[in-house]
Amino acid sequence: MKLELLLSLAVVLLSFIMALYLYFQSWVPGQMASHWGINGDVNGYLPKFWGLFLLPIIAAGCLGVFALIPRIDPLKKNVHEFAKYFDRFILIFILFLLYLYILTILWAMGNRFNMVQLMAPGFGALIFYAGILVSHAKRNWFIGIRTPWTMSSEIVWDKTHKLGGKLFKTAGLLAFVGAVIPEDAIYFVLIPILAAAIVSVVYSYFEYKKQEKK
Repeated sequence: MKLELLLSLAVVLLSFIMALYLYFQSWVPGQMASHWGINGDVNGYLPKFWGLFLLPIIAAGCLGVFALIPRIDPLKKNVHEFAKYFDRFILIFILFLLYLYILTILWAMGNRFNMVQLMAPGFGALIFYAGILVSHAKRNWFIGIRTPWTMSSEIVWDKTHKLGGKLFKTAGLLAFVGAVIPEDAIYFVLIPILAAAIVSVVYSYFEYKKQEKK
């Protein structure tokens, strides 16, 4: 198994060990905060078991799906061409989930902070690396900006992903701004990401039409 996948597995196991240990600690509340609104206030709770084990379970499920993708994609040969970037993305994604998990535990310990503000740098790092991944992705059925037009043309795929990579890296950097402007953190995280996705999709359509004319 590749080093990145081994490290990802180790992080998932660590989160389960943390959950198991904390489950038997009396100071952990019976109802744990699990969801925060755009202003950073709690608006959702889970029972202690799910509050501790849900994120580790999600991380394990995501790791399993990510590990399966290169094996089941009909264009698996293309996936192998950028496998090192995909493997690093998996590790960063799993570390991102661990970061969110630690924040929820700190909240359960009685620490109070603006959750959206502290999540912003985590999202920023994840989206920035997603931009790196996208810029190196070759045509496949699971990873990247998959539209009818990128999947129909290798040229459109490459051009769209070159642009998309730059847009997502920019969106990732803008998300970091949310860490220093807590009252608007959610906007610096969501709006640039949505804009990057929409622009990439629209660009793929017009690029495909341009290629058709040629």
